[in-house]
Amino acid sequence: MEHADGGAPSPCRSPALWAIKHETKLIARSPGGLSFYHNFLFFIPVKRVLGQIFSSHPRVHENAGCASRYFRGIFTVKMTISLLQRNSLDSKMKKIDLTTSIGKWDLKNPVLTASGTFGYGQEFADYIDLNTLGAIVVKGISLLPRPGNPPPRVVETSCGMLNAIGLENVGIEEFIKEKLAVLSQYDTDVVVNILGDTINDYCELCTRLDQVEGIKAIEVNISCPNVKRGGVAFGTDAGMAHRLCSEIRKMTGKPLILKLSPNVTDISLIARAVEDGGADAVSLINTLLGMAIDIKTKKPRLANIVGGLSGPAIKPVALRMVWQTANAVKIPVIGIGGISSAEDALEFLLAGASAIQVGTANFINPAVSGEIIRGIKNYLLEQGLEAVSDLVGSLQM
Repeated sequence: MEHADGGAPSPCRSPALWAIKHETKLIARSPGGLSFYHNFLFFIPVKRVLGQIFSSHPRVHENAGCASRYFRGIFTVKMTISLLQRNSLDSKMKKIDLTTSIGKWDLKNPVLTASGTFGYGQEFADYIDLNTLGAIVVKGISLLPRPGNPPPRVVETSCGMLNAIGLENVGIEEFIKEKLAVLSQYDTDVVVNILGDTINDYCELCTRLDQVEGIKAIEVNISCPNVKRGGVAFGTDAGMAHRLCSEIRKMTGKPLILKLSPNVTDISLIARAVEDGGADAVSLINTLLGMAIDIKTKKPRLANIVGGLSGPAIKPVALRMVWQTANAVKIPVIGIGGISSAEDALEFLLAGASAIQVGTANFINPAVSGEIIRGIKNYLLEQGLEAVSDLVGSLQM
């Protein structure tokens, strides 16, 4: 007797058992078949179920041994295939190279945390394995402790948030003695973000940090106002940015990353200025200047009146500026702005960023950086790429 699928008659000569076997074959032939766990969960109750069938139907009792052997065979074959597929996938995943370079600095992967959104690192240790990160960029550090602005200083907005924290931090002394000592226990590079009111402030910070072990690079926040130039931000004037970078370059041999402000007419001009000044890389973008008003009180929702806008809302602007900058300078670019998924990170890499920083998304999902790392690796596997460097700047125009 031939069956609808063209197969041979069931050796057990039982329509009921043949139907069970037929359905199992269809599952096994389906894309991916049964996973190892599904096979396992499927096989465990088989003997019990068949026992109930056979005990209530004596006429098919004689087929019990045949069916049991059949299902054991199916399970063994499928389990073996699943294990081989898993081993093959693991082998391919291990071969994928996520390392990237920022000048002479080699990172284990391109995912960093953004300054001001990850504290001093230790605060997130309960939520993510800090050892898996490409690097931790700590909260901005100044020469002396800063209390920050009065509250309210954080406001949620559509697709983002406004903050006017005011660069609150513990100061360089406590950071080195307390915060950095804790971070040294992790196998992750540490980047120190610095800020100041004058060029001398920046120079002194770089001089201090240059002598400290455990610091891989220095990120320079040039969005701060220059108090000796009427409060104009260093990062909004190409000449001022060049001078600042040139002076601090003399003070340290560590990699220098200049963090650029988006609140300019042409960010590529500032990028070229700091490149000429000796920067090893640029990171962008910092927050966009914004404002929110409470219509009930008719007052600003931030005590500082204005604040920095971050989150998904700024991603298209950040992506455009990263692409512009990557095409304007020869030094590496680190992309920042609204990154909350692997897909977001991949867009920045395609646009020319050698690495990315995750910021506001950390407040929503403290483990998001780890998810992004895994997502990038899976994407490379799907695309048949062996290294993340193959992806950087590969945007098709």
